[in-house]
Amino acid sequence: MSEEMRPYRGLRVLDASQGIAGPYCGMLLAASGAEVVKLEPPGGDWSRGLSTRANGQSVMHVTFNRGKRSIVLDLKQAEGRATAQALAARADVLIEAFRPGVAARLGLGPEATPEDAICLSISGFGQQGPYAGQPCTDSVAQGFSGLAALNPGPDGAPHKVGTLVADVVTGLSAFAAVQAALAQRMLERGGAAPPQRRVLDVSLMAGMAGLLAMPLAEAGLLGRAPAALNLPAGSYQAADGAWVMVALVRETEFVALCEVLGLPELPHDPRFASFAARAEHREALLPLVRAAFTTRPAEDWLARLGTAGLLASRVNTPLDWLADPHVQAVGAAAPLRQPEMGELPMPALPGFGHWLAPAPALGAHTAEILRELAIPAR
Repeated sequence: MSEEMRPYRGLRVLDASQGIAGPYCGMLLAASGAEVVKLEPPGGDWSRGLSTRANGQSVMHVTFNRGKRSIVLDLKQAEGRATAQALAARADVLIEAFRPGVAARLGLGPEATPEDAICLSISGFGQQGPYAGQPCTDSVAQGFSGLAALNPGPDGAPHKVGTLVADVVTGLSAFAAVQAALAQRMLERGGAAPPQRRVLDVSLMAGMAGLLAMPLAEAGLLGRAPAALNLPAGSYQAADGAWVMVALVRETEFVALCEVLGLPELPHDPRFASFAARAEHREALLPLVRAAFTTRPAEDWLARLGTAGLLASRVNTPLDWLADPHVQAVGAAAPLRQPEMGELPMPALPGFGHWLAPAPALGAHTAEILRELAIPAR
């Protein structure tokens, strides 16, 4: 990662969050040059216990906690709370993901930070409202937001996306909000404005609403679920069992697709004359398209679709992606050497490049951080 893209050198961040959304925001700040102290309970961030694990680390924890320092504090004890408050008192950014009201009870609310600090609260449903106290996870957020309803499987049931999209999108949204607050703070300092503490309320609900802004807006406008966007775009199984993903964004591309599939008569059928008509008559159209794709292997279809100028790709597994010649040629993933686990292929951060600092072992920096605070180690 270029040192030119590390503008937050010298910025102090106290990351008291666990899981993914808050830690991901903290990791992106670390990748941008900030000094991020991760506050963990004696049992560690619960993400250390999920996904593939070895020696107190997990792939989940490594992915979202690279480049941080770890301090273990028992916030059930007065001594642990006092130390956490000392860290908060010198933090430029405080990240917490407790249930609403818990941080304040622990003495880690905004009032514990400097008067111009950025205080980020991550929660399931926000700090206010009837659901504020309810627990939430990525799966619950996908269901609540409507994403699962937009992702029906072959069985007709709503399904969650196979990755932690609600947590990741919320973490990215939080990172953007923190950066905007830091930029505003810099402007105010340059103009000699009085210090102003900023409290950011970022929830998984809001993160998913941002991701689904278009279907939510369209459904609200129409008072019903909008039609499928661009049928028959989608994934189709080829003769060799591999799957091909096809995208369509213009009406003329449906005509070209039908030519490639050997179905030139379909665009002349009034039922299939437009995206809207095809959505209405999808049950008649999709079996024809599926049957056509079963007549040739995937690579043959990809070559023919490419020649016709259509957008298409093989449906890869994560291992397929890692082995793809383009991915390897551009160095889209690089080995991260995590002492407890070995090498993990880690994708580059978009626009930043590779951030290959390892994640900290549980409490690895506790003594070091206590010395910095002039607090004797027990």
